[in-house]
Formats: sequence, structure tokens, C-alpha cells
Amino acid sequence: MSRAVLAVLDSVGVGGAPDADAFGDTGSNTIGHIAESCAAGNANDERRTGPLRLPNLVRNGLGAAAALATGSPPPGLEAPAAAGAAWGIAEEISRGKDTPSGHWELSGVPVHFDWGYFPRTVPAFPKMLTKALIQQADLPGVLGDCHASGTEIIAELGEEHMRTGKPILYTSADSVVQIAAHEETFGLERLYAVCGVARRLVEDLTIGRVIARPFVGQNARTFERTANRKDLAVLPHAPTVLDRHADAGGTVVSIGKIGDIFAHSGTGKEVKAAGNEALFDTLLSELEIAGPNTLLVVNFVDFDTLYGHRRDVAGYAAALEAFDRRLPELEAVLGDDDLAILTADHGCDPSWPGSDHTRECVPVLALGGARPKTAIGRRTTFADVGESLAAHLGLPPMGSGTSFLSAPA
Repeated sequence: MSRAVLAVLDSVGVGGAPDADAFGDTGSNTIGHIAESCAAGNANDERRTGPLRLPNLVRNGLGAAAALATGSPPPGLEAPAAAGAAWGIAEEISRGKDTPSGHWELSGVPVHFDWGYFPRTVPAFPKMLTKALIQQADLPGVLGDCHASGTEIIAELGEEHMRTGKPILYTSADSVVQIAAHEETFGLERLYAVCGVARRLVEDLTIGRVIARPFVGQNARTFERTANRKDLAVLPHAPTVLDRHADAGGTVVSIGKIGDIFAHSGTGKEVKAAGNEALFDTLLSELEIAGPNTLLVVNFVDFDTLYGHRRDVAGYAAALEAFDRRLPELEAVLGDDDLAILTADHGCDPSWPGSDHTRECVPVLALGGARPKTAIGRRTTFADVGESLAAHLGLPPMGSGTSFLSAPA
């Protein structure tokens, strides 16, 4: 039986979401704006220079997908896809532009309900919530209690946190509670325990995730978040393609933060790795030992966490180019019966105001010998990805999308 790979290039949107206006994101275009900035010479630094160079992704249809989403290819990505490349775009129908919604829909389960969110006020969290968290987690208090960029609020409040022992509590445009604390002075396991208390307290508020954000360093100049982040997500509301494959006796390998995103449901063997390079290495090593009937799922987190949210255009461009250089390594290990789908869960345009995700179409690039023999076109839901994975793995239809593997040659 065949193997399948779902590789989520976190936040690598291609613009053009039909409902972007409802999210205040009309005109956002992660790939397009990065390419324009590079072409104009505005993304040159010690990490990279010149136009955006993604020959392997373009060969597999990234430029063509971007053109389908927005009407024109980004500068430097105009080359046509190679003959036989299977490429397209997908629109999100889930009601949020958050990480769980995007991943769950990609796995065949759109989110048709509204998540709970916290207002852009100070304080942002209900008084009863913070009071209960302080009491039940035995805390001297909390800092923050607002919408914030994670790196900025740690720089602002990290030293006070270390003096007082009060963790930093904040949120964003996503349905999320984030709690930051110093790994050494506060303790990593204690931070996880506090987040566990918070997870229980927000169950009735339909909050998607509680995220532990540990950091190290001695002062605002040296604070740095670590790879020991932990996401406590709610369970998907219906069986995903991961669940269905595992229940049918198949093997699932989850790499990076996939286990957390799916609340460890159907995620099988979970392999941690920090950073895109390590994630790529881990994917290749797991593919090396993966037998037939294996589904491997990986999230390449750096695009979003290190560069999108931090609005670092040059860093995002350098990360894309680094990924592109390694793509032939993945192609080389895919067999005639294998299918690998490269896609994204939302956008995070580093040129856009604020630090939140952006509502965009995402590319869908199918690699491997089992890829479709023609372009995939415009898909009206991310769930078509999950439906296609199910079809490839011999599973019954998921019911929320249409497989593109049946596209005529």
C-alpha cells in the first residue's frame, strides 16, 4: 500500500481569499509581498540578497498557484510549472484563520462553529478567569492580561516576571490563551501545570488553544523563547484523516507540533523537532523507515513563528529559499506509489499591519508518483486535501470535500 505525506508550510499563503474582507485582510499576500520586497531590493541583509529564488517550488507550481489566486505571478516566480506538476490553490471555509482550524480542515474536518475570542481591551481576560487561575495554580498574580506580540511582551515584562514570579498572560486575534514564563526561575513543568489549569478553566469559552511559552535569558536584551513550547488544544470535533487512518490500522507519524494541534488524537508516533531544518531532517529520516500504509504529517513552523508574526520579510524570504533548496531531497525519496502534498494552513503576510495571521488562499502542490496527472485547480475548501489523502490511503470518503486524485488526465 502507498505512503502519504502532508507537509504544512505554516502561513505560506498566496493571497486572494474571497472572504478576506471579513477578516480585514483584503490585499494581504504572503508570497506575493515577500517576492515584491525582494525584487525591489528591500529584503537584503546578512541572511539573503536579491530577488526571491524558489526554483524547485516554482517548478512544482508555486508561481502558477499564486497567479491563480491573485491574477499574476509574483516577481521572480513567473516560470511555468514543469510538465506533469500537479498544483492548485485552496480556499478556507472554516470560520477562523487560526492554526487548529486550518490544520483540521486540511485533514478533512472544517470548523463551522465560532471559536471564543478575547476582546482588545485591558484587561483582556474575564476577571473570574484570572482570579480562578491565580487561585487554582497557586500564583502570586499575573502580568500582561492583554493582546500582545509574544516576543514584545516578554521583552517588556520578562524582568518583572522573574522578580515577582507572576507569569505573563496574553492573547491574540486567535482563539488562544498564551502563558509565558522563564524556564529556570519559574520552571518548565510548573508552566505546563499552570497551562493545564487554564485549559480546564476555558473549556466553556470555546477557546481553541492554551499555549505554554517558555523563555530563557537574563534580561530584556537576551530573552529568547525556547523550543519547549506546548500547545494544549481541544479535540477535533469529528474524526480527522489521521484518526480514520489510525483506526483502520494504518501508521501515522506526526512531526513537530502536529501532536499538539490535533490534541494527540490519531497522531500515532509523535516526533519532536525544533526549527525547519530539523523538521526536514526528521521527515526524511522517518520516510526512510516508513513502511507501506504510513501517513506522515509535519508542520514547518518557522515561516509563521519566527518571520510572519514578527513581520520579518527578509527572514521569511531566507527561510523559503532554504526550504526550496532542500525540496529535491524529499522528491528523491518519494516512490511511485507515494503522494506528498505541500500546502499551508493560513497566511501571515510579514508586510501586513499588526502581527496576526492573514486570510489567504493556500498553495496545494502534489508530489510523488501518485500525484494527479493534471493541475488541481481552485479548490473551494481545504478539506479537499484530506479527502485526497483518504482516497490515496484507501479510506472511505471523509464527506466534507472532493478528492483531486480523480481529476481527469
